[in-house]
Amino acid sequence: MTATTTAPIAATPVHARSAPSTRLRAWATRAPLLPALVFMIAVTQLPFVATLVISFFDWNALYPRARHFTGLDNYRQVLTDADLRHSVWTTVLLTVTVVLVSLVLGLLLALLLDRRFKGRGVVRTLLIAPFLVVPVAAALLWKHVLYNPEYGLFNGLLHYVGGPQPDWISRTPLMAVEASLVWQWTPFMMLILLAGLQSRDHQQIEAARVDGASDWQIFRHLTLPHLRRYLELGALLGSIYIVQNFDAVFTITSGGLGTANLPYTVYQSFYQAHENGLASAAGVLVVIGSIVIATFALRVVSSLFREEVSRA
Repeated sequence: MTATTTAPIAATPVHARSAPSTRLRAWATRAPLLPALVFMIAVTQLPFVATLVISFFDWNALYPRARHFTGLDNYRQVLTDADLRHSVWTTVLLTVTVVLVSLVLGLLLALLLDRRFKGRGVVRTLLIAPFLVVPVAAALLWKHVLYNPEYGLFNGLLHYVGGPQPDWISRTPLMAVEASLVWQWTPFMMLILLAGLQSRDHQQIEAARVDGASDWQIFRHLTLPHLRRYLELGALLGSIYIVQNFDAVFTITSGGLGTANLPYTVYQSFYQAHENGLASAAGVLVVIGSIVIATFALRVVSSLFREEVSRA
């Protein structure tokens, strides 16, 4: 009788067998997102890299053979040229004014819609409507239907009461652009602040009323501190979009009368002066400013999410 011996089988570690399958599952989960990622890189990142490269060249489209590398000269010119500096100041003034006025009006409208009254749904829909209008269409509406000195609504109302007939765009060009943007962006601020109002702790508010607090005291000590994050979020998101606004300036004033902001100046440098390098440098500065603002916006959004998770 012969004894048979079996050699011990080497045991494969569990983590060694599971590691490839885990990586495979991870790639299988990410695979559907790869086409979107490739498309995004091709559409957004590659053009930005090309713009960044062109911004270091003295490149006029009318004289393509005369282009040469200039380093940071285009950026220096953007920051030192009087017209470009004025466009930067106009961009800052336009953005700050529109954001602040839109926030105040949006807060008032949000406080109104936070109350229960008959027809609130219809009023909410009507107040949201301006934000859904195409920006160019909104600018044309303000330019021709409201501002026109001959048949515009504003002058029609003034004529009805015997008032003057001013040319709104010629007299107050920057204010005319700001008014159209405020009209369009107030609903956006209102929606953000209304979401903040509806996330308040109503038990805390009722307890304050029982203790004899007035509506103003509740607003000042409870509502306003609660809305601080939402106000910051509205201001940052509004700034990201308004600092890049081109439609209203181009449509209402065509950049004249001191209303040319930085995006319109980029348009002028590229399409009218054919200075590709200078326009690219100005565009890169706009993108950098937008990224800085977006970074703060993302921090505010993440802090809001953390607060909601902690409450849950």
